[in-house]
Amino acid sequence: MAFLKPEEQLRELRRGVVDLVTEAELLKKLERSYKENAPLRVKAGFDPTRPDLHLGHSVLLNKMKRFQDLGHHVMFLVGDFTAMIGDPTGKNEARPPLSRDEAKDYARTYTRQVFKVLDEKRTEIFWNADWFDKFSSTDFIRLAARSTVARMLERDDFEKRYASGAPISLHEFLYPLVQGYDSVAMKADVELGGTDQKFNLLVGRDLQRAYGQEPQCVLTVPLLEGVDGVNKMSKSLDNYIAFEDAPRDMFGKTMRVSDPLMLRYYELLTDVSTDDLEKMKADMAAGRVNPRDLKVRLAKTFVERFHGAPQARAAEEEFSRVFANKGLPDDMPVHAVPAARFQGEVDVPALLRDFELAPSASEGRRLIQGGAVEIGGERVKDLRVRLEAKAGQEVVVKAGKKKFARFVLQ
Repeated sequence: MAFLKPEEQLRELRRGVVDLVTEAELLKKLERSYKENAPLRVKAGFDPTRPDLHLGHSVLLNKMKRFQDLGHHVMFLVGDFTAMIGDPTGKNEARPPLSRDEAKDYARTYTRQVFKVLDEKRTEIFWNADWFDKFSSTDFIRLAARSTVARMLERDDFEKRYASGAPISLHEFLYPLVQGYDSVAMKADVELGGTDQKFNLLVGRDLQRAYGQEPQCVLTVPLLEGVDGVNKMSKSLDNYIAFEDAPRDMFGKTMRVSDPLMLRYYELLTDVSTDDLEKMKADMAAGRVNPRDLKVRLAKTFVERFHGAPQARAAEEEFSRVFANKGLPDDMPVHAVPAARFQGEVDVPALLRDFELAPSASEGRRLIQGGAVEIGGERVKDLRVRLEAKAGQEVVVKAGKKKFARFVLQ
């Protein structure tokens, strides 16, 4: 099966990993797998909370693909049942659950999109409703008996909510147990997830022990920031680049990310070596390379991966034509802000100061009086203007000849 020896496999698999529980156990599993010519069963689960997979998912999918390339058996779990509970991970409140029909509809798109990264012939698809729909109320009570309230409150977001007096619904305690039981049902040797999933993955280890199985190893990968550069890439925050975004949209979204975020995308989403990445950083710092050229290369990489080389070339040509004509820089800072900031009577000098488009409000007033400020392509003539922007829109603000910022309204 695998062409690499266990120690070499481990070195490959550790790249980009944040947590590995435990390295000694994984090496032991790899050694047994190599000796017996038996692939490891590698699991990752995805709840279909929206119909799109995005680049944040591909950090995890790329790691699954690496296991696959090493000869191991990859299992892609669609959480059609868990999506109806609602994963509270990283939330200050309960996540709204989906209906059965919504979960099924979204899940069908996942099983199509995932093969843009994974090898379809070597990937097994699971649906956790297949076993949980057969659970009786007694089965769920027995599953709940495998853990304690104290154990659940060890989870960071539960602990914070409990300490602050924010409500925690009982069904939310079931989520880690249900996700953990998936590992029992699938007999997973390894489970992959984002760093925000670590607690849930460790519950899987606990449950496997309780059900008489050898506990899975846990690998977590970094969470990818969204195009706003602030929050984790998320469908619920609409700051994501989807696998099935149109080529022009995928290219344009990539070109709007900040320079530091561009480098992080290179690190987590491409095969660029560590040495090449360090050279990029050094060349940018020394002014030997234009960050725009590196961003174009990254955008073309994404479009080519998901749509093909001809579409990548066409997207680049269209982007260059449109933005050159508008005279807008594609590397302007991007800010995710509440839509209320651009609604009603807006204090423009304060806006310019707050987002570093002017060093002070008084300088902002001077720029406005000199006719050097534009919002959404319209010249600002007064210090206060009435705007009616809506959530989901993007607004470009220009101050002077060289200061631009793009605002993504939420």
